[in-house]
Amino acid sequence: MASNTGVMIDPEIFQYLQAHAEEQTEVNDKLNQILTGLNRHISTAQGHLSRIHATPTSKLGPLLAEVEKEGIKPAVESIGELSKFASSYPYYKYNQKWTRSVQNLIYSMLLTTWLGGLGTESRPGELGRLLRIEEVGEILGVPVNLEDRDAFHITIEEYILSLTDLTDELSRLAMNSVTMGDISLTVRISAFIKDLFAGFQLLNLKNDVVRRKIDAVKYHVKKVEDVIYDLSLRNLIPKAEA
Repeated sequence: MASNTGVMIDPEIFQYLQAHAEEQTEVNDKLNQILTGLNRHISTAQGHLSRIHATPTSKLGPLLAEVEKEGIKPAVESIGELSKFASSYPYYKYNQKWTRSVQNLIYSMLLTTWLGGLGTESRPGELGRLLRIEEVGEILGVPVNLEDRDAFHITIEEYILSLTDLTDELSRLAMNSVTMGDISLTVRISAFIKDLFAGFQLLNLKNDVVRRKIDAVKYHVKKVEDVIYDLSLRNLIPKAEA
């Protein structure tokens, strides 16, 4: 009589799976810990930046100093910790966990710089300056647009999405500047957003999310144009600025 023998599955298969599942859990827990701190610093920066809509340009200096000291600098330290840890693992396996946080930080840096903050000895603060992606990488101490190795970096998409957030916030500031009587700032914002949108039209983008966000910029442009048009009808724009 033939004996029935069961097929034995090598237990090492499940040991391997268990080990990798535990490693992934540990990685996710560590990333969540780092990102919690990073997001807290970003929220601090954006909380201070929300006050720009009720602060005249001449009094922005102390406010921007608070943004840099209490928000951006601590966030840069968190980015350094994130970069060191994340670079030990495949970038595109985990980058969705931090990409929105990175985008929010870049946006805060762009807005702070545009308003005259984050100046250095070689590049003193000046109103209306656009921070380049290479400068973002230098401030954060991380590479940008990496293609030759698998490590933490700033992507072009993150930078562009941050630019669209910048135009949205500046279009709002343009309207509030009129309320504060700073019409010259409204005019400057209008020119900047138009130039930025014109630059976006030169890009041949494959990412659908980025394309949709850039398409939305035309509404930011129109919002500011409507304000400028209304000011022009009331003869409130000095001829030199017009």
